[in-house]
Amino acid sequence: MLQVEDLDAGYGESLAVHAVSLHVDGGEAVAVIGSNGAGKTTLLRAICGLLRPRAGTVTFNSESLVGEPAHRIARRGVAYVPAERHLFPAMSVQENLELGAYPLRADRRQLELVFELFPRLRDLLSQQAGTMSGGEQQMLAVGRALMSRPGLLMLDEPTTGLAPILAEEAYASLGVLRGEGTTVLVAEQQVPLALDLADRAYVIEDGRIQMEGPAGDLQGNPDVRRAYMGIA
Repeated sequence: MLQVEDLDAGYGESLAVHAVSLHVDGGEAVAVIGSNGAGKTTLLRAICGLLRPRAGTVTFNSESLVGEPAHRIARRGVAYVPAERHLFPAMSVQENLELGAYPLRADRRQLELVFELFPRLRDLLSQQAGTMSGGEQQMLAVGRALMSRPGLLMLDEPTTGLAPILAEEAYASLGVLRGEGTTVLVAEQQVPLALDLADRAYVIEDGRIQMEGPAGDLQGNPDVRRAYMGIA
C-alpha cells in the first residue's frame, strides 16, 4: 500500500531523514520506533505532504505522492494524526468529527464506528474540544481522522502527554482498529506499546533506519531492549 524509497527530508539547510526506505502492506500495523529527535515526525510529515522531500520516492497504492499538497494526499486516503493533535479547540466534538469527513458529508455509519471505538465521545458531542482532557482529545483526534475512511492511518506519538494507563488505553483502541483490518503506521518512542501493536517495525536513529523486522523479533533484540526498554 505504502512504499517509501531513499527518502531525504529536513528543514532549512539540515536533513533530518537520510535515505529512508520502508513499506506498509494493506492490513498491516507497522511501527517506526526511536528516541525523541530521531526523525520520526519528519518522516511522517514528508509522507503526508506537510514537508516536501529533498530526494526519494513515496508511493501510495502505486501512485506517487511526491509534490502533492497535503489536502490531496488526504483525499487519496492517507490520514495523519500529529502528536499535537491540532484539534479545533473552540469547536465542539461533533463539529471536529464532521470536519474530519471534509470534503464529503459526514457519514452516520462512520460516526457510529467512531462511537463504538470511543464511546466517551458520544457523551461529549456538544463539548468544546479545547476543554477536554488529554486522553479525550487523543480519542477525538483519531476519531476525526477515521471520519475520512482512510486507507492508511498514520499516527505520530499517540501517547504524547498521556498518563501510562491512558497510553495503554489508546493502544488498546488501536489494537481494535488493527483487528478490524485498518492499515496503521505509527511513530512512537513508547517502544513496548508500539511493538505489541505492530506486525513489523523499523528502528530509526539519527534519521536513518538502523534495524527492521518482525515486531516480535525486535522485542527480543538485546540492543532494542537495552536502548528503548531499559532492560539489560
